[in-house]
Amino acid sequence: MLNGGDPATRMAELMAERAEIYAAIPRQVDTTDRAVAQIVEQIVSIYHRDAGERLMPVRHDAGSYDIIYRDGLLAGAGELLMQRGLRRQVAIVTNTVVGPLWARGLVHSLEQSGFSPCVIEIADGEAAKTLATVSGIYDQLAGAGLERGDAILALGGGVVGDIAGFVAATYLRGVPFVQAPTTVLAMVDSSVGGKVAVDHARGKNLIGAFKQPALVMADLSTLLTLPPAERRSGLAEVVKHGLIAAPDILEHIEKEATPDMAWLIPRAVEVKIEIVQQDPYEHGRRAELNLGHTFGHALESLSGYRLRHGEAVSIGMVAAGRVSARLGLCPRDLPARVESILQRVGLPARHAGYLPETIWAAMASDKKRKGGRLRFVLPVQAGQMLVTDDVPQALVLEILKALGE
Repeated sequence: MLNGGDPATRMAELMAERAEIYAAIPRQVDTTDRAVAQIVEQIVSIYHRDAGERLMPVRHDAGSYDIIYRDGLLAGAGELLMQRGLRRQVAIVTNTVVGPLWARGLVHSLEQSGFSPCVIEIADGEAAKTLATVSGIYDQLAGAGLERGDAILALGGGVVGDIAGFVAATYLRGVPFVQAPTTVLAMVDSSVGGKVAVDHARGKNLIGAFKQPALVMADLSTLLTLPPAERRSGLAEVVKHGLIAAPDILEHIEKEATPDMAWLIPRAVEVKIEIVQQDPYEHGRRAELNLGHTFGHALESLSGYRLRHGEAVSIGMVAAGRVSARLGLCPRDLPARVESILQRVGLPARHAGYLPETIWAAMASDKKRKGGRLRFVLPVQAGQMLVTDDVPQALVLEILKALGE
């Protein structure tokens, strides 16, 4: 390889050609002018630091990114971003709950690696997921002088990730985006797959885009500060992924007194990775990930978003199971099993008594309509779904009435 000229020049050329590939290697040790003992000490330190880490690659049509799970991951965020070729400025978008808990350590890690981070705090909750919030973030990004090569990092749950991702997709026609999910729901679902959106008065997630992240950093230690109700809410998406394609998830919840989150979260993500790689833009199988959501989004909206997303999806899955059973598409005992699993992790199976016609009207604004008709994801069995628009309105109203009594 060194033939054809001066070896030193040829070596420099080879290093330049391979720089991008070498930079993508997740763990690196600089051996320049260092004693062997120092190098060994750093290698051992990296090994102890990363023990228990889980790295899951996700491929998409424009490339790939990694999802990394590990306790204490945010403390090494600066190094991880450098390894992915990100430089200079990072705008951290977080909320008034997560920011005070985790932003300071993240900022310190980024500064230690040479970044110039700024923190943008937004209000907590679904009510903040609006174009008005997005506009306020644009103002702060422009004021901070964020350039096209600089990154936006979402530190928080699904709402923060959706808002920050939508901003990253649209500011300067797109800037790099990093996800640092801090909730179960965000780790298993919303941070994976590149769908970002904000809400509109006419419906949830009506204004959105596809924006693939450069990296997803899931620091499992952030779950220690997660309120129990939010943890339960996130488990709805875990159960959903189990129903769609991983019956072993359902069996684990049924058998274990305390769910093993360190196993459940990556296992649930494996399901979503497989599906989004097959169907990145929801032209086919990805629609299965909307199990429970046609009902759930309507219930969220009607509650003024006081009902958590996972709680609404839980009720939606119960409804979908009952519809499927009434249509003769699934075993008769499947709806009861689904309801039992959801209740085992503390999730609801009934709504607050809304009129069925009111729920149906809210469902009618769902963005997943096709040809003006609502699409339903119905379980056929654990591991098999059916997406259909052939569901009688009268049957849906009857089931919604029963779930509100």
